[in-house]
Amino acid sequence: MNKLVLASGNPGKLRELSALLAPLDFDVHLQAEFNVPEADEPHVTFVENAMAKARHAAHLTGLPALADDSGICVDALGGAPGVYSARYAGEPKSDARNNEKLIAELAHQRNRSAHYYCILVLMRSASDPQPIIAEGEWHGEIIADPRGTGGFGYDPYFWLSEFHCTAAELPAEKKNAISHRGIALRHLIDRLQAKR
Repeated sequence: MNKLVLASGNPGKLRELSALLAPLDFDVHLQAEFNVPEADEPHVTFVENAMAKARHAAHLTGLPALADDSGICVDALGGAPGVYSARYAGEPKSDARNNEKLIAELAHQRNRSAHYYCILVLMRSASDPQPIIAEGEWHGEIIADPRGTGGFGYDPYFWLSEFHCTAAELPAEKKNAISHRGIALRHLIDRLQAKR
């Protein structure tokens, strides 16, 4: 198996990405297993933050590193929370407080459309001059009352009209197949297979 460090401390992301990468014989580990601290994410774009995280993890472990930067972008809020999705309500990170803030800010908005966005960056080494980059979007809308217990983040409020449920109500396999991260990872896998 090919050992790969995931530049994240999020076990939810590890579960999703491990399942999706298993067919390619990748053995994915959280960076915390190698005592890698979280990288700074000072940038205002998803791609710059993902590059910084992948380079940081690859540098400190000597292993290929995969980073994602993802979040939810709400049309009525000009794309916010965007890159600040995980810390929308400040520190410490809290899904519950982030969701409360988002719902409060949308209370008087008629346009509830939103999309999750994910960018994946795979660096074979910290000095990789040509990292593999893939992206995905998943469109839905924000509802006022949470539904479902699966997923994480904003999933209980992310309504998918074509499935008549929220992202938190989808079975994990279905979510992996259609989510922003699933779409980005399929693009990444296609690119990896093309390079073999």
